[in-house]
Amino acid sequence: MNILLVARAFAIFSIATCADSTWAAATFDQTKAAYQPSDTLILDRHGALLQRVRTDASVRRGQWLALSDISPALRTALVLSEDKRFYEHSGVDWQAVSGAAWANLWNTKTRGASTITMQLAGLLDADLKRSAGGRSVVQKVQQVVSAQGLERSWRKDQILEAYLNLVPLKGELVGVDALSQTLFGKAAHGLDEREAAVTAALVRAPNAAPALVAQRACQVLKALRSANASVHPPVNCDALDLFTTAALQRRDFAASEGIALHAARQVLRAAGQPAPTKITTTLHAPLQRLAVQTLQQHLRELRGRHVEDGALVVLDNATGQVLAWVGSSGELSNATEVDGVTALRQPGSTLKPFLYAQAIAERRITAASLLEDSAAQIQTNSGLYIPQNYDHQFKGWVSARTALAASLNVPAVRTLVMVSPDAFHKQLVKLGLPLKESGDYYGYSLALGSAEVSLLSLTNAYRALANGGRTSATSLIPGVKPAMRAALDPRAAFIVSDILSDPLARARTFGSDSMLATRFWSAVKTGTSKDMRDNWALGYSQHYTVGVWVGNASGAPMWDVSGTSGAAPIWAAVMHYLHQTQPSRAPKPPMGVVHMPVQFVAPDADTRDTTALEAARQEWFIQGTQQTHFAINKEAAPAYSERARGLKGLKSTSHADARITAPTTGTIIALDPDIPPKHQRVAFTATGSGLNWLIDGKPFAKGATAQWLPWPGRHVVQIADAHGRVLDEVRLEVRGAGVLEKR
Repeated sequence: MNILLVARAFAIFSIATCADSTWAAATFDQTKAAYQPSDTLILDRHGALLQRVRTDASVRRGQWLALSDISPALRTALVLSEDKRFYEHSGVDWQAVSGAAWANLWNTKTRGASTITMQLAGLLDADLKRSAGGRSVVQKVQQVVSAQGLERSWRKDQILEAYLNLVPLKGELVGVDALSQTLFGKAAHGLDEREAAVTAALVRAPNAAPALVAQRACQVLKALRSANASVHPPVNCDALDLFTTAALQRRDFAASEGIALHAARQVLRAAGQPAPTKITTTLHAPLQRLAVQTLQQHLRELRGRHVEDGALVVLDNATGQVLAWVGSSGELSNATEVDGVTALRQPGSTLKPFLYAQAIAERRITAASLLEDSAAQIQTNSGLYIPQNYDHQFKGWVSARTALAASLNVPAVRTLVMVSPDAFHKQLVKLGLPLKESGDYYGYSLALGSAEVSLLSLTNAYRALANGGRTSATSLIPGVKPAMRAALDPRAAFIVSDILSDPLARARTFGSDSMLATRFWSAVKTGTSKDMRDNWALGYSQHYTVGVWVGNASGAPMWDVSGTSGAAPIWAAVMHYLHQTQPSRAPKPPMGVVHMPVQFVAPDADTRDTTALEAARQEWFIQGTQQTHFAINKEAAPAYSERARGLKGLKSTSHADARITAPTTGTIIALDPDIPPKHQRVAFTATGSGLNWLIDGKPFAKGATAQWLPWPGRHVVQIADAHGRVLDEVRLEVRGAGVLEKR
């Protein structure tokens, strides 16, 4: 029986040596080009790795590694373990063949005669793959022929490189890159002798028990060290056993890791199937890394205020290319799969710049036009709409510049009444904000951001302001150049940009030294949605537009987070990074605007003298709308205030001259957290003398005016004379988080 086996072996190899010399296989370059990793690498614009994403769930292949990128220890260990005469034979190790045949004759167990080249031939040809019962005689003959063909057309280093990249290893792992990343948590070029010995042992028996792998690894390590026995200490097989067992239990090669997960998903979705090996994006790795770190660092500081999510996007103004895309706070979030850059959220006051730009473009107002910031009741189909300001104080008559920069809500709603919700809706859609409903659906609350938009589309809309009213689609792929189109009057865009860059104009609400001030030219607007669910900072410089959202993906409200404490610090940090060395200059005035001095005057309440509403300044106008003086007609003011006063509650029949002039009965105060809590006071005014103010029956102030820190609930506000007799009262409701006044 054994003699027959020997004869069969010699017959096989005789056939192999006489095989057709015209055998042809794929070239090394073709084999390498056909290799498909199970992961796709997402690269930045300069080729730096941003994210690795698994795109093939059936197998785990790493990247194709050049032989020079594989540890010398592993190369040596593999040759010693699998094919000692690899560099000497021409595909078939005849010495090993004869030894295997002789061992078979005497029923002696041996490693076998299969060379690395023969094993590679089996990996390259599906017809030669080893089945559970082993290869047939015909397959063995074909394997020998293929190995000899490979040796004639490939170099030894190419054969070894291909084998190390294609050899199946433990479980789903194929190739040394996937194995080294999974079991040892490092690149293949860093494998030491112990790790190389374990890898070589797995090549021999990929799914063997840990004890058997450790035993074989110990033999390989001894062979490695035998050449330098004086340099290396003796091999400790027990320690190697522990090391091997621990390594074989690891599963640390994450499905996706890096710093741009959500951007990676965007480009992979656009690429389609099959997924490419590498995708180059427009992102800038240092900026992306800074954005991730800044977002996470600031959110850690806000953890005590019930904030866990955030998102950030940076656009190049000229091209629309995305330079940074951070869709989540990562490990800080309970919803890491949600992409905050594309999720729809309420934008709060960040829509106001587009409203004022539209009103200026339509010549309904100018930047110096005076708008009344006072109690207002606007009749709608669903009842009275009663807007309130950020700090729940009314400023009286203010210029449009102050109203926008200081983010006053009532003047914005009055401006929307002029423009109309339907026309404003069309303007927002033209800017690229895909609003789901019509303008009539949102009504006048559209001025305060009641619609839902994504951070990406809103940031791109601000980019239109930076580009003088022109916009285009954004892009994550280099080489894509979306066409620019006009979306906003360039003169209005310039004037609004000048307002948003004016620190003096915003000082009335945010102070003169807020987080929004930069050492270079920039324009910025913050916003907070109802009940502190969304906090925003959107702004731009000469070259970049940066958008930041902070909140909770679940929609849960934050605690005491305003525009200047939530998103603004992140926006400022990124902007300062972008302009460490690059200057930012104010835009040049477009054709059709003029710059001229203006003055503001109003009649004094008790005399015929006039007082300044705002300081005199230089102001920008669309040509044809300019004027030098802006004044309030004394006769018109009382009538307007009376109309705005609305319905009154029950009044006392005596002392008819004493009444509460603000607020009015039915007022609903929805607390808007865009201004620091210390400014959240409601102003009460009344006519008459010797007045005492009461809230829910308890005295809290004296005189014709009073300031009140609101708290949620329904309240009765009263004025009484010195004898405690109630002269007038109004009823109001406060909604949202408030500040409880100490009593």
